[in-house]
Amino acid sequence: MMWKDLDLDSGSPTLAVRRALKVTDHGPGFGPPKNSASRRSVPLDRTAVAALRTHRTRQNEERLKLGDLWQDHDLVFPNRVGRPMDHGNLYYRDYKPLLQRAGLADERFTFHALRHTFATELFNQRKRPKIIQALLGHSSIVQTMDTYSHLLDDMDGDEVGGLDEAFGAFG
Repeated sequence: MMWKDLDLDSGSPTLAVRRALKVTDHGPGFGPPKNSASRRSVPLDRTAVAALRTHRTRQNEERLKLGDLWQDHDLVFPNRVGRPMDHGNLYYRDYKPLLQRAGLADERFTFHALRHTFATELFNQRKRPKIIQALLGHSSIVQTMDTYSHLLDDMDGDEVGGLDEAFGAFG
């Protein structure tokens, strides 16, 4: 993600998903997301906007300290010198220690689990599956429902409750 993909200042802050980091024979590089549904605009909540603003301030401070060593690629989450981050380094240097500090080191909490947590919370808040599909960038609602439909099992309990009131009770 690049800073130019973020709109933090409008009344409806968003992240435009336009590219994906890919591992190539020549190292990390950017290419288009894997399908057209993956290209999307994701709304950001106030917490995310505040965290990104704070992060940008810290990043600018680091950039100034490094001077000419910083390689500006406009990345929101670059490595320590501004280049695309190696996923292995991110996982072992930053993510695993973070899990350790949070007491989650033995939980096998992967990066992908963060995505599932996001989707699960949206379902728990009873957001529409079609909206969740769009936010996740799934190309098909079938993919979303196949993955998360188990979360809907206990939502209603009474599948036809309320129909008498809606259509008028016969008596």
